[in-house]
Amino acid sequence: MTKRTLVNAMVATAFFTLAACGQGGSSTSSEALSDQSTQAVAADDKSDEQAFNADDQSENGKPEDMIEEQVSEGEISTMATRAAVLAKYDYVDPSKVVPSTALGNALVYFENNKSRIKNRDYISVIDFSKSSRKARFHIINMNTGKVWSIHVAHGKGSDTNHDGYAERFSNTSGSKMSSLGYYITGSTYVGSHGTSLKLDGMSSTNSNARGRAIVVHGADYVSESNVIQGRSWGCPAVATSLKTKVINMLKNGSLIYAVK
Repeated sequence: MTKRTLVNAMVATAFFTLAACGQGGSSTSSEALSDQSTQAVAADDKSDEQAFNADDQSENGKPEDMIEEQVSEGEISTMATRAAVLAKYDYVDPSKVVPSTALGNALVYFENNKSRIKNRDYISVIDFSKSSRKARFHIINMNTGKVWSIHVAHGKGSDTNHDGYAERFSNTSGSKMSSLGYYITGSTYVGSHGTSLKLDGMSSTNSNARGRAIVVHGADYVSESNVIQGRSWGCPAVATSLKTKVINMLKNGSLIYAVK
């Protein structure tokens, strides 16, 4: 075995062993969330940032291969096209849970890129305009139109005063910020956060997602309760109790749209 081969093998092993967003241990009792107190603030992710294997390739093609709606510039979609797409999916979100503009953008992107989206059963909208107290990760069943909304963390760098609102976003490694834009989910791997779901950023604002190890994973600092959730290092972390269900629904090519 050559030295280069040995190094590559060691890197690959580390990738599948360590967790995205760090390799921290389990939370202490001081990080427990209160289901009763709306003033509670959950503790943050105390992990060290863990980069992915540099040789790990996107499973969803290149961002430039995707068609992103540019209605304001009239480059790709017209308002008539958008109206036709929304009419086609008028059964989606009958209770009007998801902000209409964000949902419309996600549906148009989904329709324009359907041939490249492998998992067409679900699309999701993460509404970062809402406080982390709110269930703002909206998972939409594209067969029934029903929406399942859950809590999700945002990055520590996006909410420096930990008031529950993400105010800043970045595509830069080390920023600890969340990134906006369209993502396509990849495969799963097992790290120190357990099973986690890789993400490929398909917009200029999140194209470094894989290199930053921005993934969906479970976290003890997120709960399904009306509290300010703990902050990740940029990952859309969900409650540990929901992690398996969420990942199984969204893995292998589902669209996620993160918007402010």
